[in-house]
Amino acid sequence: MTTVPQRADVAIVGAGLAGAVLGTRLARAGLDVVVLERSPHWRWRAGGVFASAAATRELARAGLDPGVPAQVARSIPAMRLETPGGTVVRLTYGTETGGDPPVGFDRSTLDPALVELARGAGASVVHGVAVRSVDLGSTADDGSRLVVAEPRDGEATERSIEARVVVGADGPHSIIARAAGVLRPSRLPARVALSYHLPDPRGDLPLDARLRLFHDGYLGIAPVVGGRVNVGIVLGPSWRPRLAAEGAGAIADQLVRSVPATADDAAPWREAAPCEAVAGAWPLGGRVARRAGGGWFLVGDAAGFLDPLTGEGIHRAIVSARLAAPAIVAVVRGRADSREAAAAYDRAMRRRFATKDAVSWLVHAFAARPPILEYAARRLADRSTVRATMGLVMGDIIPARHGLDPRFLAALLAP
Repeated sequence: MTTVPQRADVAIVGAGLAGAVLGTRLARAGLDVVVLERSPHWRWRAGGVFASAAATRELARAGLDPGVPAQVARSIPAMRLETPGGTVVRLTYGTETGGDPPVGFDRSTLDPALVELARGAGASVVHGVAVRSVDLGSTADDGSRLVVAEPRDGEATERSIEARVVVGADGPHSIIARAAGVLRPSRLPARVALSYHLPDPRGDLPLDARLRLFHDGYLGIAPVVGGRVNVGIVLGPSWRPRLAAEGAGAIADQLVRSVPATADDAAPWREAAPCEAVAGAWPLGGRVARRAGGGWFLVGDAAGFLDPLTGEGIHRAIVSARLAAPAIVAVVRGRADSREAAAAYDRAMRRRFATKDAVSWLVHAFAARPPILEYAARRLADRSTVRATMGLVMGDIIPARHGLDPRFLAALLAP
């Protein structure tokens, strides 16, 4: 087992998508990097699997062997948005004009492949290590101290690690964000996320993903490799009494069984036994006042997580690692003031995603008002040009500003 080093240029907390990709980029730049992961081995957690071609391009940009996505990603022709009123909107993410299709990732293969990519680049990745506390220096020159619990001889031994820069890649409730005092609650009502896989007897045939909206929640079905579908469920506050009384597994089973078969999808997975226990996350979402400061950075979901309704969390996580890497290298190499580099990264993330967040808020506003949702969905279903633009915006394939363009909104909402 790899032991925790006493010192490093950069300590990354979390070996998920963002942490592994960032570790790869920093190690390739010649920095001494340690990635600390709490879980002793990969395990399924509630997380995203559906992604547009923008995410697969970012994976290639990060240096992942092109053969890996081909092995772990199942091609998905389109995403079917299904409203409570029965309207169906089929978003193709640009495939009708020759673009690459969206995919469903097998995270049990993709995530470990990215960890091995980081190791191959020279990063030290240590599993089974829990970060107990963080003492952030005011600048990178001051350094930061992390106290971690490292398993040794069947017992957890506490020790410290000194790092010039620490990075939170540990999800929406990041210990680094808490230590920096920038963690804020989500502006959306607290939601519960449930996720697991079901076997699909049809194998790996190309099938549409489905996103079914219902009162105070939604259910997503995404085909993934290995003849399975991923089930992702998000439930708002009104579902808490039932969750407490009946349990997450029973509620998930009821919701899945209520999904109707269609002419395109006989949905045989509805009656199948789950491949694993239901994984949950609560409260879903979070935000931060800043994504970086003197000697610390946040990437992935730790840098702010709105809600998976609009998708592309995988793409966003990898992009955040790409944007953070040069700022961190500049700080460690002494080419930039730590606070100025942090501010530059924060601005870069805002420039890249502020407009997409505005579009996401608009989608959430529609989803919370059924009459408006049905009105907009019917127009999307009937207007191919508007529908195509919406798919490209939601997939991060074209700039999100197209989704807020007055001409687009007029074309969407005009009778």
